Amino acid sequence: MRKLGKNAVGDVLVTSEQGLGCMGMSQFYGAWDDAESIRTIHRALDLGVNVLDTADMYGPYTNEELIGRAVRGNRDRVVLMTKFGNVKGPDGRVIGVNGTPEYVKASCEGSLRRLGVETIDVYCQHRVDPDTPIEETFGALAELVQEGKVRHLAVSEASAATVRRAHAVTPVTAVQTEYSLVSRDPERELLGTLRELGIGFIAYAPLGRGMLTGRIRSFGDLGADDFRRSLPRFQPANLSQNTALVREIAAAAEARGVSVGQLALAWVLAQGEDVLAIPGTKTVARLEENVAAGQLRLTVEELERLSKAAPPGAAAGDRYPDMSGVDR
Repeated sequence: MRKLGKNAVGDVLVTSEQGLGCMGMSQFYGAWDDAESIRTIHRALDLGVNVLDTADMYGPYTNEELIGRAVRGNRDRVVLMTKFGNVKGPDGRVIGVNGTPEYVKASCEGSLRRLGVETIDVYCQHRVDPDTPIEETFGALAELVQEGKVRHLAVSEASAATVRRAHAVTPVTAVQTEYSLVSRDPERELLGTLRELGIGFIAYAPLGRGMLTGRIRSFGDLGADDFRRSLPRFQPANLSQNTALVREIAAAAEARGVSVGQLALAWVLAQGEDVLAIPGTKTVARLEENVAAGQLRLTVEELERLSKAAPPGAAAGDRYPDMSGVDR
């Protein structure tokens, strides 16, 4: 169980220790199978995973529709998280970020319709709009909470300063940012700020977008339609250095008798009871492997070994080709 932050009426968001990132079920990581994705979601619920994370841009739009079909008849077992703000063009490429009040409200209506629900449990600003004051965006979000269309609010890839400004308008329940053994930037300032303010943290890509599974050893392991081919950390020169980091973690995993991915995920889960990890997968087998990581209790010595094997800043390459979209 994880306890994140509170909403405007003081309700604390309580979740399972892991959620399920659903992005890859509709885009980005090669082929997918809707039937297997729905089986994966249902298996997650059976295993006690109650958080499903999606966004209107995944597909676009089709991932929310998929989640809507999967949760029909299971609404009371699910914490639905979806996001808005990344605007896509007809070709599917992100063409900008929009945090205007009008866009916030229109996006919410679209997500409610596609998900087939009356209320979104956690509504998250996907990226901070540099042209719209965060106070205006969260003012509109506060109205959605008052109207009962949204229960909790979150923001993704926001700086500590921006989070403070948003939280001054209306309670922010959680901040979602990439966090793993190869992406430790939140440790510099963000995590401390969130704990000061009583805001929870959602770690997306806790397996380094698959890098920490040990299954990606070369650029050629990525399919032609895999978006990781565009990411700096997966370019051949950087990937060679990054897989060397993974080998150090793999040695620790072998000593423990678990997979490298399970050990890496257990490290994220050990960072605090206010940290929710949302590893993404689209198959039942990978889901079950990830959930089993929750049974691992790492010793102080193991945590230190892992932190030394992949210290902050050790990964080669930026997380995205263009980091200007990340509020810093």
